[in-house]
Amino acid sequence: MKRLFTLSLLSLLLFSNSFAANKSMRAYLSYSTFSVPDKTPYIETYLAVDAKSVMYKETSPGNFMASLEIIMIFSQGDSIRDFAKYELNSPVIQDTVNISFGFIDQQRFSLPDGEYLLSLSIADLNNEKVPPFKTIETIDISFPANVISLSGIQLVESYNKTDKVSVLTKNGYNLIPMVYAFYPESAKVLTFYAEIYNTNKVFGNDGQYLLNYFISSYESSRQLQDFIFRKRMDAKEVNVVFNAIDISQLPSGNYFLALEVRDRENKVVAENKVFFQRSNPAQQYNLNDLAALNINNTFASRLTNSDTLREYIRCLEPLSSEAERDYANNLINTNDMPTMQRYFYNFWINRSSVSPESAWQNYYLEVRKVNAAYKTPTKKGYATDRGRVYLKYGPPNHITESYNEPGAYPYEIWQYYTLENQRNKRFVFYTKDMVTNDFALIHSDAFGELSNYRWQLDIYKRTWDPNSIDATSPPDAFGNRATDFYRNPR
Repeated sequence: MKRLFTLSLLSLLLFSNSFAANKSMRAYLSYSTFSVPDKTPYIETYLAVDAKSVMYKETSPGNFMASLEIIMIFSQGDSIRDFAKYELNSPVIQDTVNISFGFIDQQRFSLPDGEYLLSLSIADLNNEKVPPFKTIETIDISFPANVISLSGIQLVESYNKTDKVSVLTKNGYNLIPMVYAFYPESAKVLTFYAEIYNTNKVFGNDGQYLLNYFISSYESSRQLQDFIFRKRMDAKEVNVVFNAIDISQLPSGNYFLALEVRDRENKVVAENKVFFQRSNPAQQYNLNDLAALNINNTFASRLTNSDTLREYIRCLEPLSSEAERDYANNLINTNDMPTMQRYFYNFWINRSSVSPESAWQNYYLEVRKVNAAYKTPTKKGYATDRGRVYLKYGPPNHITESYNEPGAYPYEIWQYYTLENQRNKRFVFYTKDMVTNDFALIHSDAFGELSNYRWQLDIYKRTWDPNSIDATSPPDAFGNRATDFYRNPR
C-alpha cells in the first residue's frame, strides 16, 4: 500500500507557470539521504505530480481518479542495486475541470555508501497517447564511520506529532515534504529537518559544538545578515535539527538554506545546503547598507562617466538576484551617480570582500568574450540567453552544436559536469534564424532555470507541428537526434 497525500496549490504554482495550459504530464522529484547508526543508510524520494496534467477515469458514477505507473531504478554501471514499480492513484474527485492541487508520493530505499544513477519513469495509465515522463538523477550517498556528516536537508510543508510509525515518521513526527521548493508570498515560514551524525565520536560524549544555519544568495553565495542563526549543541551519535525560519521579510529570489557544523576553533567540519525559491514582491532591495557605504578611494569612485557606469551595471544582470535586478533597472534610469557608484561597489564587495576590483575585472573580461561571441543585431552578448548562462555558470564542459539537422531549427545543448552541488546539468538553446545569432533557452534541468519537457517540440516545429497539445515529443524520423544528444552529449 503506497502512501498518498494531497499537496497544497502554493507548492505547484511554478509548475503552472512553466507549463502553461498544456496537457503533458508535469512532475518533480527531490530527495534526501539519511544514515542509521550500525545500519545501511537510506534515501528518501519525494515525488510530486501536478493533478491538472494527468487524465482521470470514472471509477464510479460521478467519481474520477488518475492512475500512474511509477518505476524507480537505482543502478551502478550495469548493475541494478534497488528498484520499485508500483501504481500511484490520485485522490478521488468529482470535478475534473477545476483542479487546484497536486499529489505526492514518498519512498525509502536502503542503499550502502556509493554513487548511483536514479532513473524515474512515470506513465499515465489513463492516457496511453502521452509517453512516460522520464528523468535521471545522479545520487551520492556518503556517511563514513567515525566522521561527522550531515543528512540531506528536508524541506517540510507541514508536520504533526504521531505515535504510529510510517514512511513519513521521523523522531515522533509525521513530516509532509515540501517537494517543489517554491515559497510564494503567502508562505511566511520555512520549516526544515536534518540530522547530524557522529559528533560524539569526534568531540567526545561530553563535548559540544556550534551549529550554524543560514540563508544565502544563490547568485552571490553571500549570507543574509537577518537570516543567520547559531546554536550550541551537545555531541551525540545522532543530533536532530528540526527548526523553522520566518521568511516573511525575505525578498524574491533564488537561495540556499545551509547548515554548518563548527568545532571549538570555529572551523567548518561538515556542511550541507538545499536550494529553494522565494516570491515576495512586497519586499524590496535593502537600501540601508547602501546609503552608509563609503566608496572614497575605491575603484567605483573612479567611474565618473554616467553612460559607462550604466552599461557596467547592466552587464551585471547574469550574476544578480531578482531584488538586485529590479533595483538596478530603476537605478540606471536616474542621474544619481553617487548611488550608482555605491551600488556597483556594494555588488562586488558582496561577492569578493578581499578583492572586489579584481573580481570585477575578471568578470568584465568574460563579458567582452560573450559580447564578441553571442551578440545579435539588437542585443549585447551578455543580454542573450547563451551569454547569461555563460556568465552565470562559466564555460560549459561540452557543447553539442546542431545547425543542419533535417527538420529541426538550429540548436545547441550545453552540458556542465558540476554546478555548485548539482551534477550533469544541461541547457538547450535554439534559434529560428541563424542570421540573428539569437539562440533562446528553451529547457534546462538546473536549479532556478526554465524547465520545459516539451522542448523537443520547439526544435522540430520547423517541419512538424502536433495536432494534439498532449504531445511531448515529435515522432521518430530520420535524422532527429536532439533527444539522443541531450541524454548522451558528445
